[in-house]
Formats: sequence, C-alpha cells, structure tokens
Amino acid sequence: MDKKVFQEKRKHVGWRSSSLKHQGGNMTFRKTTLSSSIALIVAGMATTSLSQEQMELEEIIVQGGIRESLRKSMDIKRDSTGVVDAITAEDIGKFPDTNLAEALQRVTGVSINRERGEGSQITVRGFGPEYNLVTLNGRQMPTTNLISRSFDFGNLAAEGISGVQVYKTGRADVPTGGIGSLINISTTRPLDAPGEAASFTFKGKNDPSAGRGNDITPEGSGIYRNTFADDTIGIAISASYSERDNGVNSYTTSGWFTELASTVGGTMPPDNDNQINRPSPTENADIFLSTPRQASYTINEYSSQRVNGQLTLQWAASDTVEATVDYTYTEFELARAYNSFGGWFSHNSNTVQTTWETFGSHASPLIYTEISNPSDNAMALGFEGNVDESESVGLNLAWQAKDNLRLEIDHHNSEAKQGAAGPEGTGVNLNIASYNRVLTRVDYRSELPIMTIGMDSGVDPDGDGPLDPVARPLYKSDMRISGSVIGNEQMEMGIEQSRFKGKFEVSDVTSIDFGFESSKVENQGLTSSIQQDTWGGVGDLGLLDDVLTRASMSDQFDQIEGNDDPARTTDFFIADAADIKTIARQIYTDTGKVYQEVGDCGDGYCPSTVWEVDRYTEEESISAYVQLNHSTELLIPEYGTYPLNIQLGIRHEETDITSMALAPDISEVYTAGGNEVYYKFETQVKAPYTGSYEKLLPSVDIDLTVRDDVVLRVSASQTITRPSYTDIQGGITASGTNFPNDNRPRAAGGNPGLEPILASNLDISFEWYYGEDSYFSLGYFVKDTEDFIGTSFRDEALFGDGGLADFKGTAIYAAVEADVIASGNTDPSVTDITSQILSDYNIEGTVAFQNLSGSEVYVENGEARLRGIAGQGDPLIWEIRSPANIDAAVIDGIEINLQHTFGDTGFGVIANATLVSGNVQFDNNNLEAQFALNGLSDSANLIAFYDKDKFEMRVAYNWRDNFLAGVGQDQGRFTNPQNVRGFSQIDISANYQYSENIRVFFAGINIGESTYRVYSRQAHQVLQMGQTGARYDFGITYNF
Repeated sequence: MDKKVFQEKRKHVGWRSSSLKHQGGNMTFRKTTLSSSIALIVAGMATTSLSQEQMELEEIIVQGGIRESLRKSMDIKRDSTGVVDAITAEDIGKFPDTNLAEALQRVTGVSINRERGEGSQITVRGFGPEYNLVTLNGRQMPTTNLISRSFDFGNLAAEGISGVQVYKTGRADVPTGGIGSLINISTTRPLDAPGEAASFTFKGKNDPSAGRGNDITPEGSGIYRNTFADDTIGIAISASYSERDNGVNSYTTSGWFTELASTVGGTMPPDNDNQINRPSPTENADIFLSTPRQASYTINEYSSQRVNGQLTLQWAASDTVEATVDYTYTEFELARAYNSFGGWFSHNSNTVQTTWETFGSHASPLIYTEISNPSDNAMALGFEGNVDESESVGLNLAWQAKDNLRLEIDHHNSEAKQGAAGPEGTGVNLNIASYNRVLTRVDYRSELPIMTIGMDSGVDPDGDGPLDPVARPLYKSDMRISGSVIGNEQMEMGIEQSRFKGKFEVSDVTSIDFGFESSKVENQGLTSSIQQDTWGGVGDLGLLDDVLTRASMSDQFDQIEGNDDPARTTDFFIADAADIKTIARQIYTDTGKVYQEVGDCGDGYCPSTVWEVDRYTEEESISAYVQLNHSTELLIPEYGTYPLNIQLGIRHEETDITSMALAPDISEVYTAGGNEVYYKFETQVKAPYTGSYEKLLPSVDIDLTVRDDVVLRVSASQTITRPSYTDIQGGITASGTNFPNDNRPRAAGGNPGLEPILASNLDISFEWYYGEDSYFSLGYFVKDTEDFIGTSFRDEALFGDGGLADFKGTAIYAAVEADVIASGNTDPSVTDITSQILSDYNIEGTVAFQNLSGSEVYVENGEARLRGIAGQGDPLIWEIRSPANIDAAVIDGIEINLQHTFGDTGFGVIANATLVSGNVQFDNNNLEAQFALNGLSDSANLIAFYDKDKFEMRVAYNWRDNFLAGVGQDQGRFTNPQNVRGFSQIDISANYQYSENIRVFFAGINIGESTYRVYSRQAHQVLQMGQTGARYDFGITYNF
C-alpha cells in the first residue's frame, strides 16, 4: 500500500541538554542520587527535553524511509547554528544502519574504527576517538575504557535511537571536551510524537567467520511509546537483546627494532655473506634497518551478548512546566578464545640470513631467517572475558517562567563497571612448547607473511648445521607445559552532573542563553597478574599426549593472498585450558616445585584479587556560559537585504584533579638467562597527585541567507579536549619484563598536571539546498591547536634508595663478558653473557665460578638466577615514559558533500569526501620521540539508494586512506609507529514493506571481505595482517 504521510507542526524552544555532571566513588559508589531518581520514576515523573537547535523548527513526521530520513537530517543541518550534520531514524525502531558507528561513517568528515569487524569509535576531520566527545541526550556517559572519555557505540543498540547529531563547531551552550566534534545520541521521547506506536524486530545474524561458534545468532528488540491525559503524560520503553559469534584470524609481530645501517650486532644483523642487499654500514650509514621481534599466527573466536533497556517518562504538569525522567541500562559481555603459535627471534643466533630491499631511506627484510640452537616452538591457548555494565538516571525540569523566560534544571547520575565474566579472571594465557625449533623464517613478499618453523632434535654430526628442519614433523610427545599468565582487572567510573540554564527573550530578534554546570567524575582501575615464568618447560615429555589435538591453519586466511603457500607452517596443537591447568598443577604437586606467584585459590593457575595496581582519579569541573543570539538583515546597496543570524558566546571552565595510585614497588631485577628479565616487587602505599586548570572559551557563529536556497556560514571558536583518564593517573609502573640485548628497562606513569588540548577553530561553508531533499555543501576548516599531549622520556634510577642494583654491574658479569670476547664473540649480547654465567657458575675452574661472590647468583624454585649487588657498578637506569603538553599543530581540510534525488524515480545518491592535512605527520626518518596526530586521513563515501512504494535498497561504499593509529610497540622500539593501511568497504541493505504492519529486511556488511593491515615504518614491516570476513543480517519487523 502507499505510504501514509501526515504532518504535525510543533514549536521547539531552543534547548539543548548541554551540561555534564559526574558521579562515582573509590570502588564504593554513592547510590543515594541514583536510588532517589529511580524512586521518581516509580512515582510517575517524566522526562524532558533536548531540543536540537535555537530556532523554531517545523518538524515533518513521516512514515517513510531513506528519503524522509535524509530530508529530516538535511533540515537539521540547514536550520542549525554552526556546522551540524545529523542522522535521523526512518521510522520508530528503524535506524538507517544496524550500528550507530556504521551509520555515522556516511557523514561527511567521519571515519570509523572497527573492532571485530564492527564499528565502535569514530574519527572526525582527522581527529581520532580520543578527541571526540560522545553524549547521550546531551549528557556525558561513563566508560570503562580509561583511555577514551567517549561512550562506545558498540554498547548501544540502534533500534532505540531517534537520531544522532554531529556538532563540528564549538558553542558556549554545548558540553566541552571534543576538539574534533561533539556527537550527541538522542533517544525516543513520547511527548515529541503524541499517540501510540510500537515496533518489534526479530533478526538473525549470519557471520561465516565464526569458526567454533554459531554461524547464525539471534537478536530481538522492541520499542513502545504512548501518551495519555490529553497528551500531557507520556511513556517510552525500549529493550533489545543480541548475540554474536565471529572470528578474526591474524598474523602478528609484536614489534620491530629500527636502527641505522651503521649499527652491527644487537638486534641488527651483521654485514656478512648471509645478508643479501644489506645496506653497507659505511657506505649507506644513513639508511634505516628494521628487524622483527617475533612472528605468530592467531585464531581468535569471539562471542558477545548485548542487553539494552531504556525507559522515559514525561509529564507536562501544566502549560508551563514539563518534567522528564529517563533511565538507560546497558550490558555488554565479550569473550575471546584464541590459539596461536610462532617463534621469537633472538637476533644473536648462529646464523641470520636476510634478503633486504631498500624503500627510500628504509631497508626492510623481504625474507628474514634465523637458524639457531634448539629453542622453544611456542603455542599459546587462552581466553579473555569481561562484562561491561552501565546504568544512568536523569531528571529534568523545564519551566516557562514568563513568556520571554524559560528555565531548566537537569541532574544526571550514572555509573559503569567492568570486571571478569567468570571465576577465571579477565584473561588466561597458557603456553605449551617443544624445545626443538632450529629454523624460523618469515617471507614478507606476499600479502600474508609466510612463516616457516623448522624443528629438529639434534645437529648434524659433521658440524655442517642442523638436519633438514622443514621435514621434521611436529609430534605430541615433543610438547611440555611452558609459562602462564592469569590476569584480572576491575574498572569503575561514576559520573554525577547538574545543570541550570535559561533563555531570556529580549525581543523578537534577540535572546540570551545562560547557564551553570558542575560535574564530578570518579574512576578507578584495579589490575593483578599471576605469572609462572617456566618458559623453559616443566614436566616430562609425553604428559600432554592425551589432551592435545592436532589442528591446522591451512585455510584460515583464505581471503588473503599467500594462504596457499606450501612453505607456510600450519600445524599446531589445541587443548582444553582446564586439562592443561590440571596437568600443570599435578606437576607442581609431584615435584614439590613452588609457585612463583599464587592467586586466590592458593596455586598459580587462578586469578588474584590482591591488586598489584590500584589507580583512582577524581575530576571536578564547574562551568558557566552566556550566549547572545541575534537575528537581523544585512543591507548591501544595489543588491538588497539578506537575513543574518549572529551568535556570540563565552564559556568558562575550571577543573580540579586528584589522583591516587597504588603501584608495584620493584625490589629486585633478575634474569634467568635468555632475553627475559623479571621483577620482584612489594606493594607501596597510595600517594596523592593533584592538578588543576581553567579556560575561557569564546565562540561566534554567523550565517547569511543570500538566497532562499543558499546559506553561507562562518564560525570561530575555541574548544578543548581533556586528557585521558590514563594520562592523568599518578604512579609509575614497570612496563614489561622483556628488554633484550642492551635496551633499557622501561616504566610509565601519568601526569595529573596536564593541561587540556586547546584548539582555535575557523569554519567557512557554502550550502545550496536546491531540492526538497537535495543539496550541495562545500566547507573549509582550520584548527590551530596547542598543548597537544605527547610523550616525554627521561632516564632515572627508580625504586629504593638510590635505585636498584644492575646485574650488568657485578664483577662476575664483567669477568664473563671479557672471557666471552676472548673466546671469539667480539660483540656479545646480554643474553650471551648471562646464559654463560648461569650455566658455569657452579663449575670449578670457570671464570664465572672464580668471580662468584656468593649473592649475585642464587637458586630459587629450582632455577638459577642472576641479580645485582648493591654497591657493585652503577644503579639500573630506567627509561621512563610519561605524557606531557609538548606539541602544537595546525590541521586544515575541505569537506564536500552532494545529496541528490532523481525526481520521483525513487533513486538517489550521496557522495562526500574529506581532504585533510596538517603539520603533524609522523616522520619515518626520526628515531627519537615525536608527536603525530592519530587518525589523520582522507576519507570518502559513495551511496546509491532506491526508495519508492514498498521497496528500499541502499549500497554504500566507504573509503579511508592510510592513517597513524599510535606510536609505540609492545616489544619493538618505543618510538616506532603503528600505521593502518588504507581500506574500503561495501555494505548493502534492503527492506520490503510486506503489509501495513510487516516489513522484512536484509543487510550485508563488508560484502567485499576487506582485510586489514597494520605496519611499522614501511609497509613490509607488518605488525598485523588479518581478515574478519563479511556478515549478514536478515529479519522481520512488526509495527503498529
């Protein structure tokens, strides 16, 4: 049947819920306000108002589809003050995309970051997620991701959303916190659309990447709204439940080491006949060399469940008073099971064979090979699981005190928690290994790096090298239990915020907005780790035979060129984690071996709630603003008068920060040989850290209607992005136990004294609305930023009085180093020396034995260890990394957008592009610490759609260029980048209105099966290469 169209004219008084108020606690959050607000819900109070713009807006409510959604979004853009883009629901319960982030990528200037192949966070105008603030109904929502302040789009179902607005320019009356943008998510409010309506959707999601999970998982949602008592009381309630199973398969390198070609030894290969095309250390000293830290293949299996619920009650108590109470609940449970295998490169093996190719100033290995004495062929299995839960209650009272004065009070209280999904903690990593890996090779010439692992149990008796390593099969009886890590985390955040604001109509053409806001944010992060450093293996050979199952990765990368390469090692073993734990515990019982660390259960294979790191931050902010709105006409002689709107505002922000940290206090650093260095620590008491700042933020917006269908805009403002909660946390924590060769140990800490990033913004735009739902826009923007947060490095002796003793400063270390050099190894690594010490320390006649003083080498838990001795040599010097306001940048760009419909044919097209540039690109030829803007990249969208009668269809193409995701790598050089290769994706959707009440639909996401690639300084230096595959949704919706 034909679509029914009806109109309702409603006058919106220009209100936007802009204040943020925060609540929280030190793991014990106050419930008084939350409980009181829930009581108000029961009592029947109702919600209010987040009006979109400062104007009167004729809202056209149409039972329609794609075209009507685009028309409403276009109207919001046209009638807004400043540069605003919007997406609106096509109908109740019918948002344009299955995911909010996926929908936002259609907006000019917006790109998305994906997790597990699904949109989660966004980049706007080249500014990544950390520079964009996301609010729900104008209020900041809590998050358990302490890096970002923004709400994760993946936690919120699209069905309960009525619209999303993207504010790209700053205004005095909107929340501060995003120099990239402010994204506001609006939920359904019943008094905005009087009458009764409901929608119920049932969906099946097909994800072929789900290996051991379900290929098809369910999703259901429903929304109901109604008004009563002459439309003075309204209720809206929505709920959704979804499950998803999917897989992500990847090749991974944990990091790359980069040095100049003049460096020989250490992590860089020698200049000898085993190197093909290696840049000469003397003739090409200015060329950079990079070598991989390790290589592995991983199969990840994910399973998630999402529950959402929203309740909104509204009561228009009189013609002048309206009350609103709203409650939002989200729960997201995510589990990951994984299997991986690979090998670590030692960089000091007997033979390093490398084929190099130089790309500009960087040489990368096309083939990197190490042939060495037998080492571990490691296989990891494990799982991670956590639950995110948040709830929020808001109360809003709006009063039309006089014909020209409107006042509003808003209070919001919310909290979010994240913790383990079960008794196993948030992460379990178990390792098994055979100790006969003699060859490790990675061929980077294909799209998928080809890893070859060769094994043997002996060496050619003639001394010509190992036996044929590739032909040696993998046996169950080779495997032993290796090291393990049991992690546990718990995060909480509370936000309490209050706002008072008003609007005074001075005249028909002039008004003043004013307001005061206060907020309090408390968050706490707790972590613990139980680790068994038995990387050399425990237990007899053959103990694992009955619990291991042979598996293969031969077909796990079928979307990536190189999957079928016969040189690729594909066989590995899988096992049930419970079986591995049982055997490991029995080994400890039978041998009397002592656990290095124990969890709550009393052994080393369960999590601990004795937290090693406990960080708490409290952030209190107050703000006040005043904003003048004036409408007039601009007289241009000989041309006439033109409508002109001017908005001038000023906002004052003041913030105080208190941070408390309980971090490990390292008491000893030791090595057990190899390239692993370990810490012993005791727990220190909490120490307070404080900081504060205040900012005055002006804004001006001018729009001029030069023709009925042409609008010119100029906006200037100053905006801020606050530092992440991680950055302002206090305390110093050791960053890892692996600093091979002569690299220094690393530590990291926060800085509560950080200033927010300040941006001075200018926007100029041209908008031509040449059709009922067609327009063209062209905009230029520039952002001059200061106080960008970069990374500062300093060298310092940490822990204890004067620092820790360095085992490299002991007399035994110096004596053995000289002995190793005299034997012919002219450039021994730390591993060479410590391994020699620990193997010879109890053998009479050796240099190690003769120089042993008695305390630097000791045996603990059956393992020989080397530690420093106070007074011998210099203290251990740490490289400490901390955030600092050290950078400024200028970013500018152009946004182009065309939305066009072809008359009454039903066909239409959207094409947009954003081209950005700035002086903040990463310099590949600089090995020192530097600042670069994450996420800066060009992007484009092309969308074709059809919407007529009962059928709708849309095909969307999204492209994003290469961009920097971050600086620093887990195991490589700290100053090396993480770059994401440019990618494109094609999505489709279609629905058919079967009857007045029933609609069936289908959607395909990433139907072209795009893959992803993350790399270091050069494209061959792969950090991750993986595939997520396509996924498909199909279902039915019933409306009444």
